Amino acid sequence: MTAVHVTAPAKINLHLGVGPLREDGYHDLTTVFESVALHDDLTAEPADDISLVIHGEGAHDLPTDRRNLAVLAATELAAYTGTRAGARLTLTKRIPVAGGLAGGSTDAAAALIACNRLWNTGLTTGELDKLAAALGSDVPFCLHGGTALGTGRGEQLTPVLTTGRRHWVIAIADTELSTPVVYREVDRLRAAGHGHYHDDPAPLLAALRVNDTDAIARHLHNDMQHAALSLRPQLTDTLEAGLAHGALAALVSGSGPTCVFLARTEEHATTLAERLRASGTARAVHTGSGPAGADLT
Repeated sequence: MTAVHVTAPAKINLHLGVGPLREDGYHDLTTVFESVALHDDLTAEPADDISLVIHGEGAHDLPTDRRNLAVLAATELAAYTGTRAGARLTLTKRIPVAGGLAGGSTDAAAALIACNRLWNTGLTTGELDKLAAALGSDVPFCLHGGTALGTGRGEQLTPVLTTGRRHWVIAIADTELSTPVVYREVDRLRAAGHGHYHDDPAPLLAALRVNDTDAIARHLHNDMQHAALSLRPQLTDTLEAGLAHGALAALVSGSGPTCVFLARTEEHATTLAERLRASGTARAVHTGSGPAGADLT
């Protein structure tokens, strides 16, 4: 095989409930993931060792050694399978760095898929899931895409029955947020009596089953949003602009600072995106339907 190309879609959290801090340093999560059609592209080609070249979003800031999850994923796959083969990874990024869209995690999942094919190592889905969980909480979902319920620290997945497609507008902030920092802010705010664990996504899951857009809009939720806004108050302007210009719902994505907006149709999303760009409250604005990228393995 001369080259393998994998599309790596971003994820958003339609529901994100954050439980108390556990003894192992993680939080119990109840989350509903959905992959969306904003994606990175990864190509793996035969080589003597494992290397990475990055183009696009964050290319000059991201590491290209084992600190990058894509390189770490390929390295861990080689170690697990005992292969001596290498791979030249070329990553074209569109997903913002530290944006709450699992850009690093989806790149890691893409590297696992690409190198498993390139090296013909033949790992099963279960084996890839095990490697993915060791790399990060979001990587197992990114390995499959679609829509899923995540529990534990997010790595325990149950497919979610959905119908139809959702149309999203994705507003990229001109700043970054570190996920661990946002978790610490969640804990700090709760210690001060602000916020609690929303662990019941059942109303959202019921709305997704019949693709009731209005009900989906009512039941979108993110326990981390208050913390993200505490750290980046200017995101409130972005959320309010989206609602003022007709979004059915507005939400900080994951740990932020990216904001996502639910639109009724593809045309509605296009119009909303144009208005958000004109508002000047985001660095960039994209549209993307979901679910995307289901079961890339």
